Amino acid sequence: MTNFRFRALSETLNRQVTQVNYPSEKISDYYGSMVFNDKTMREYLTKEAYQSVQMAIKKGSKIERKVADQVASAIKAWAMSKGATHYTHWFHPLTGTTAEKHDAFINPSDGGRAIEEFQGNELIQQEPDASSFPSGGIRNTFEARGYTAWDPTSPAFIMEYTLCIPTIFVSYTGESLDYKTPLLKSVDAIDKAATQLCQLFDKNVTKVYPTLGWEQEYFLVDSALFAARPDLVLSGRTVFGHSSAKDQQLHDHYFGTIHSRARAFMRDLEIEAHKLGIPIKTRHNEVAPSQFECAPVYEEVNVAVDHNQLLMHLLDMVSRKHYFKVLLHEKPYEGINGSGKHNNWSLATNTGVNLLSPGKTPQENLRFTSVLVSILKAVYTYEELMRASIASASNDLRLGGNEAPPAIISAFIGAQLTKALDEFESLPSHKDLNNNNSSSKHISIPKIPEILLDNTDRNRTSPFAFTGNKFEFRAVGSLANSAKPMFVLNTIVAEMLTQFYAEVNLLMDKKMKQDDAIFEVIKKFIAESKSIRFEGNSYSDEWKVEAKKRGLSNHANTVEAIKAFISPKSIELFEKHQVLTKRELVARYEIKLDKYVRKLQIEARLIGDLSVNHIIPTAIRYQNTLIKNAQGLKEVLDSKSFIKLSRNQMQTIKEISEHISEVKQLVEEMIAERKIANRLENEEEKAKAYCYKVKPYFDRIREHVDKLEMLVDDMEWPLPKYRELLFIK
Repeated sequence: MTNFRFRALSETLNRQVTQVNYPSEKISDYYGSMVFNDKTMREYLTKEAYQSVQMAIKKGSKIERKVADQVASAIKAWAMSKGATHYTHWFHPLTGTTAEKHDAFINPSDGGRAIEEFQGNELIQQEPDASSFPSGGIRNTFEARGYTAWDPTSPAFIMEYTLCIPTIFVSYTGESLDYKTPLLKSVDAIDKAATQLCQLFDKNVTKVYPTLGWEQEYFLVDSALFAARPDLVLSGRTVFGHSSAKDQQLHDHYFGTIHSRARAFMRDLEIEAHKLGIPIKTRHNEVAPSQFECAPVYEEVNVAVDHNQLLMHLLDMVSRKHYFKVLLHEKPYEGINGSGKHNNWSLATNTGVNLLSPGKTPQENLRFTSVLVSILKAVYTYEELMRASIASASNDLRLGGNEAPPAIISAFIGAQLTKALDEFESLPSHKDLNNNNSSSKHISIPKIPEILLDNTDRNRTSPFAFTGNKFEFRAVGSLANSAKPMFVLNTIVAEMLTQFYAEVNLLMDKKMKQDDAIFEVIKKFIAESKSIRFEGNSYSDEWKVEAKKRGLSNHANTVEAIKAFISPKSIELFEKHQVLTKRELVARYEIKLDKYVRKLQIEARLIGDLSVNHIIPTAIRYQNTLIKNAQGLKEVLDSKSFIKLSRNQMQTIKEISEHISEVKQLVEEMIAERKIANRLENEEEKAKAYCYKVKPYFDRIREHVDKLEMLVDDMEWPLPKYRELLFIK
C-alpha cells in the first residue's frame, strides 16, 4: 500500500484498546489531589496566611508582602511534595487558548549547589514577554512588557510536574490583554447590581455570584487518519470530503453504547480531570458518529471557565495516549452536526439561593420574577452584543445549520411561563397577584414552581433557553473560551438589574409601597422585552421574517456580528460598569478581525494546495488509466463493439476532465481574490474581502472535488474519506 491514506487506515485497524491504569481508590479519595484547594490551604498555611487568602478570595482585599511570602513558601512545599519542579503563571491571552512560561524552583548557591526557592513576588506578579500576543494596537510590537498577576479566586494546580498559578494578563499601561480580566470585572459588576436588588427582599444577601455549567462537545478521530488529512491538521476541519453513505441518519449513535476505545479514553480523561478538581459528572455519545459530550456540575463562573480551558488541554493530552485526536472545531465535517459548548448560567447568593429557582413564598417568587424579567430585557436590549460574543469563523459554519441555534438571538422560557408573564402584565395592581377569585389565580406567584419545575421544556433551536433554574446559552461554539460570552452576559444583566433597582427606588421616592413599585417595574420590563421571547422553531424561514419585524438583528457572519463590540451603546455599557474601556473594546474588535482573516487565509491556502498538489494530480493519473484502457479496448474490439462498451468509460473521462478544469479555474480565481484582499491595509475591509470575495469559492471548489472523490478509483484517492474518519475502529 503506497497510498498514505491506506497506510493510515492499516495502522488504525491494528490499534489495540489502551489499557488505563485505574486508581485503586475511590474518586473521592483522589479528587482535587493536584489542586491547592481549601483543604490543602488549611494544612499548609498559617492561620494568618489562610485568613488573608480567604479575604482576598471573598472580599478582593490585598495580600501583604509578608503574607505573600508565607503563601508562596507553602505552595512550593505542597507542589514539591507532589513532584513539581517548575512553576508558571497560567493565563488566557486573546489567542483563545492558554499560555504559560515555566521557571524552575532551583536557584544556584555556593559551592556549585542549588536550592529550591519560590517567593511572594514570584507568586503575585511576573513580567512575561507580551510582544507576540494579540493586542489590537494597544501597544507596538517592540513594546514587549506585559504583566501577569495572581488571581487567588481560582486555585493553583499541578499539571505535568509544573505548578500552575491562574493569573490575569495586562499591558504595561494597564489595559486587559486577556479574557479573565473582564470576566472578573463583570463578576464584580453583577455582584453589586444583584446584591442591591436582592436586599429589597432579603437583607441577609450580601453577595451574588454567577455560576456556570458548561457542556463540552467534541469529535474523536484516529490519530493516523488525522495525520493523513492536512486540512484537519492545519485548520481543524475537512475542507473536502463527500458525505458517507451512512452518518447520523439513523440517530443510532446518540446516547448509544460507548465504543471500548472511546470509553478507555474517557475514563483516563476523567481521572486526570478529577485530580485537577474539575467536577466532570456526565459523558455520552452525541448525535454525529464519533461525537461525544462531557459535562461537569456547576461552579462559580471564573473557576468554571478555568476548568473548561484546562479540560480542552486535557482532551488533547489524554487523547494522544489513546491514538486519538480530539477535534474541537465547531464544524469539522460537512453535512453532519457540529459541536457547541452550551453555557448553563445562573446567579447564586451567599445565603445559598439560586436566583433563577422559584421560591416557596410570594416574596421569593417576586424576587425570582424581578430577576427573570431583568435578564430578558438585558438580552433584548443587547441582542447584537450577545451575537457578537459567540462569533468566530468556525462558529459561523455551525450556527443555523438545523443542528445549532440560528444567528438570530432570542429567548425561550416555555409556553406556560410565557402565558404567566403575559397575564402578569395584564394585572391592574399588585394585590391581584394572589387573588384566587380573579382570573389571574393560575399565575399566582406562589404557583410558579409548579409551572417551571415540571413543565418548562427545552427548545433545541433557541440560542438562549430557560430550563427551570438556569439559562442555557446554546449558541457558544465548542472551541470558544467561555469567558467572552460570560463577561458579556454578566455585564448586560448587571446593567438591567441596576436599571430595575433604580426604577423601583424612583417609584418609592414618589411614596409608592415597595411591593407595588416592584410590581410596576416588572410589568414595564415584561412589556419592553416581549419581542425577544420566541417559543417556536428558530430554524424556520417564518422566524427570520418575524424576527425582522420585531427589530432583531440577523448577522450571519462574524464580520458583521462583531461590530456590536464597538457600537456607542456597547462602549457606554462596558465603561459604565468598568469592565472594558473603549480602547480595550476597539482592540478586541481589531483582534477578532485579524483572527478571522488569518483563519480564512489558512483555509484558502489549504484548498489551493490540496487541489493543485493532491486532488488534480490524482484525478489526472486515474483519467490517464481510463484513457489507456479505452485505447486498449479500441485495439482489440471492432468499432461497433468499442462504441457500445466504452460509452460509460468515455463519459467518466469527460466528467473527470470537466471537474479538473473547474477546480483549476476556481482555484486560480480564488488566489487572485486572495491577493487583492491581502493588499488591503484596512483590517475591516480585508475581513470583508475574505468573507464576501474569497470564502464563496470554498464551497464551489469543494463541490467539484467531492464529485471527483466519487469518480476516482478508491485505491487512488489520497485523503481518508468520511466513512473512514467518522467511525471508530
